[in-house]
Amino acid sequence: MFKRLPLRLRSVAYALRGGFLVRPLMIAIVLGLCGAVLSSVEESTPLLVDWVPSTLFPSRQDPQVAQAILSVIATSIMTVVSIVFAILLMTLTLASMQFSPRILISFVRDRGTQWTLGIFLGTFSYCVAALPAARSLPQPFAPVATVAGAMLLALLCVGWLLFFIHHISQSISVNHIVDRIARETEQVIDALMPHPAVPHYRPAPTAFVSEEPEFPILNEVSGYIRFIDTARLMHFARMHHLRVRVTRSVGHFVPAGVPLLMISRRSRLDRDRAVELTGAFDIGPMRTLQQDVEFGVIQIADIALRAISPAVNDPSTAISCIDQLTRILISWVSRFPPETLMYNPPHVLRVVLPWIDLDGLLNTAIEQIRAYATTDAAVSLRLLRLLHDVAVTSENDWLRDIMVERGRRIVEGCRGRLPADDLTRLEQRLAVLERVHVRRHAPIRLESAGDGGD
Repeated sequence: MFKRLPLRLRSVAYALRGGFLVRPLMIAIVLGLCGAVLSSVEESTPLLVDWVPSTLFPSRQDPQVAQAILSVIATSIMTVVSIVFAILLMTLTLASMQFSPRILISFVRDRGTQWTLGIFLGTFSYCVAALPAARSLPQPFAPVATVAGAMLLALLCVGWLLFFIHHISQSISVNHIVDRIARETEQVIDALMPHPAVPHYRPAPTAFVSEEPEFPILNEVSGYIRFIDTARLMHFARMHHLRVRVTRSVGHFVPAGVPLLMISRRSRLDRDRAVELTGAFDIGPMRTLQQDVEFGVIQIADIALRAISPAVNDPSTAISCIDQLTRILISWVSRFPPETLMYNPPHVLRVVLPWIDLDGLLNTAIEQIRAYATTDAAVSLRLLRLLHDVAVTSENDWLRDIMVERGRRIVEGCRGRLPADDLTRLEQRLAVLERVHVRRHAPIRLESAGDGGD
């Protein structure tokens, strides 16, 4: 159990950092402590009252006025908190119904919403913590400075409520949603693939085939692989002179009882060591963006697919999603792929990890959109532009061949389904993509006949 603890702590920290618990709770606790400490300091140091303008709090000897102000602010703030939660729940419901249920994760991780809840709950905690200091017996005391602080927090809450309404109105915008998902996905790419590869992009190596017997380590908990501690796997394999092959990649679902790992020497592994080895995996009920680049792409592709469905028929939203997929794919091809075969020492294979490759990422990003957009010229044109933009960012002929082949597949899928004029525009844009090989070092401009603002 303790051998799994570091990864579990990391998983809990990731989940709490992106939820409505930690940041609002910490803000509420800090402001509550400020209310209690300030009222106590004010009672022991009466000179603090002189710093508060008399126009702000003229009745300095009547504790009932202080009690009334603190009570009114606390009651009003809790009413506003209920309104904020109602707005938030309505926003989450609309976003999940209109776009995709998977995007709720990005809403929950939104810091603006977390700070809003924290400020309001913190103001309530401040007033409740300071309220006992305002008393008539045994000796009357009115915490003037503390009440002045509560009034300032109340004014802050009024301004913050206006900010929250503006923030929510922006957050529900589809362009804002897909941009946020794309930025989070790029951050995952930066962490997973830190080494730039332009212009020397290399394809993923072929699948590893073992020439000696392998023995399975079964998975014990059903769920999605959310994070793999590769350094821990490498250390374990080197210390015990093993080769470890992971059977599923990040983001895949692994049922209990299915082999999670394959090892080369069964005699070197007992029950405790097997538990230590499986402790390098974070497996949970839902996918996250810890190491899962594909999950970010899936969220954006889901929004695009729902937008081009006959029930919605919103190609502009699908085009916005394709634009964001373009930046993710360019970020991917500009980096060296994650290491699939890990050696230590050199020429001694220790760990085999099945990361997603460019073909898999392209399949997730464009194939379903391509299949459903065969009767939509605007979306198909934007898919061709995606392939063109990815191709011109690299000087690797292998990658450009893949982009050209995908472009031909898009045009062939639309053939016979679009009017002749629209098909001509697609063929013109495909011709521009095919000329990328010839005009490698020259700037490429899309032909005006095939541009059309798509």
